[in-house]
Amino acid sequence: MRASTKALVFIPLMALAACDNQRVEPPVEAGKSQVARAELRTVSGETAGEAIVAQGNDGLLLTLNVENLPAGEKGVHIHMTGACKAPDFKSAGGHWNPQGTQHGLENPQGAHAGDLPNLAIAENGAGMLEAHIAGGTIQDDDMALMDSDGAAFVIHAGPDDMKTDPSGDSGSRIACGVFALSTGGVN
Repeated sequence: MRASTKALVFIPLMALAACDNQRVEPPVEAGKSQVARAELRTVSGETAGEAIVAQGNDGLLLTLNVENLPAGEKGVHIHMTGACKAPDFKSAGGHWNPQGTQHGLENPQGAHAGDLPNLAIAENGAGMLEAHIAGGTIQDDDMALMDSDGAAFVIHAGPDDMKTDPSGDSGSRIACGVFALSTGGVN
């Protein structure tokens, strides 16, 4: 299947998966992972959901599904180090920023590759977000998510203001997960 066809198949399948709560990922090329997953946990170790990043034609496609978190708008980011040590998850380091830009989707100086839109969490503790990371790759160049020290996904206590460098003033880190390469498949 050609790469352009993969993306055309992947997006409608993601929409269907959201409707019936099943995960669907694009096919994986032999010997090369096109998907990375991070199982999210709270500071107390409770399950908090999953972040999935898949290789698209012109960047990465992120799907985030969370549960068991406080309601409200939360800043979410990909962080540069694949470590999530409680109680503060500071082991994940700063935001993933392979191009050395400033923070914030509204910052005229550019945004970190790991800067994402805020996540809305409902009263039942659940939320979902889909985003595109232009130019990002899973493993093969200067924009690789899975570099020598990996990467993590972090959910913060408050919303990101989308402009304050270096982190958007989004508060403490309340959930974290380390990305691991996946062989894909339907669950």
